[in-house]
Amino acid sequence: MRIDILSVVPELLKSPLDHSIIQRAKDKGVVEIHIHNIRDWSKDKFHRVDDYQFGGDAGMVMAVQPIFDCINELKSQREYDEIIYMAPDAPTFNQSMANEMSLMNNIMILCGHYKGIDQRIREHLITKEISIGDYVLTGGELPACVVTDALVRLIPGAMNDESSALNDSFQDKLLACPIYTRPAEFNGWKVPDILLSGNHAKIQDWQFEESLKRTKEIRPDLLSEENLDH
Repeated sequence: MRIDILSVVPELLKSPLDHSIIQRAKDKGVVEIHIHNIRDWSKDKFHRVDDYQFGGDAGMVMAVQPIFDCINELKSQREYDEIIYMAPDAPTFNQSMANEMSLMNNIMILCGHYKGIDQRIREHLITKEISIGDYVLTGGELPACVVTDALVRLIPGAMNDESSALNDSFQDKLLACPIYTRPAEFNGWKVPDILLSGNHAKIQDWQFEESLKRTKEIRPDLLSEENLDH
């Protein structure tokens, strides 16, 4: 997979994308991540990429020209499965989206900044819009890192044990069950006996019941008839 990220503050992207699973995936050649500074496409002599809003409201807007030229140049080099805009007023990102997008070959992610981007870019160039929650951040860089991390860890070869990702919260529309490691007892706190029994069938039943219990308590909105009839 190749991910191209477009930003006016590329420094915000570098550290989150240079560590842990993402860095190992890059080292293995599983994913390529390229960060592009939109200012490089600005025709303004000061490399400005923003301007005042028509209508007179407060807040600067990212201009059409630099974004248009940047996207068009990248599109001339390869075909993209999605051109994504990170925005708070967009559908909320979830595990199902991550699963689907992890199968793609080329993805472009545009990070908004200031008050946002000129609407004409959204209407004519963007193919998918994503929010990571009902709140507003300074820009789309941190959300882009969230989406990238969620995708990369699902790509075969990114994780040492690929089955680990299949047991994460939300993969089966349930929250993950409690997990434990050694020692079996610490400070008087004991690991549930069932996990030490070696009976894998009973362990799986316990894990499902605990997942269902946690989901009912914390995220009942995730539950469906399919979950309850398991």
